[in-house]
Amino acid sequence: MRDTPEEVRAILRELDIGLNKDDGKGRRVGNAKFGVYAFYDYDGEPIYVGQTAEKLRVRIRRHLTNQRTDAVAMNVLDPFEVADIEVWPLWELEGRSPKSKDVKGKLNSAEYTVFQKLIAESAFGAVLNEKPVPRVSQIGLPPSIRWRIVPEGVYQRRLHPDVRIARRAATIAKLAEVISQRAVQAGLRNTLLTQARRLENLARRRLDELGGPPES
Repeated sequence: MRDTPEEVRAILRELDIGLNKDDGKGRRVGNAKFGVYAFYDYDGEPIYVGQTAEKLRVRIRRHLTNQRTDAVAMNVLDPFEVADIEVWPLWELEGRSPKSKDVKGKLNSAEYTVFQKLIAESAFGAVLNEKPVPRVSQIGLPPSIRWRIVPEGVYQRRLHPDVRIARRAATIAKLAEVISQRAVQAGLRNTLLTQARRLENLARRRLDELGGPPES
């Protein structure tokens, strides 16, 4: 950690603060073995949803520290874009086998329910998941915990639209390169389209802030 930039260390500290929050019953939310999580960008736009059977803190940290999750490795998810995190711990599954059919069913239903919630909230009607979330029955979700992982000073620097446009464009280029070199499923191409729509939206908003296109 000593060789990690201070900005990154500050974000990881905020991440741990959230993961160590008490759920009201003396349990740290990040210690839940089973659960669903969602990431939001600097506009509060939902960008990713996932489930875990290896503890929320382990799975989320793996995403945000580039430890070769599929989403990060394939340039689907840029950890730089993640400003807020929301988690839904499934405490009732503690002690159960991850291979149990009932456990898998509950995880899939919880993830699909959160996915539908995010799609309804999204300005684009989409998130960046590289694979479709399986369509299953929706369920009632447990109370969630949401927090910002980016300290205020860092947040304000990263919030600048020009910084975000450059970063997002670079991510799109890397994702397009991955697609050009592999036989990929339609889901990854849909993610590329969603990223392009997000970039176009941000670039248009920035241009409007500066007075719009020049008159011909």
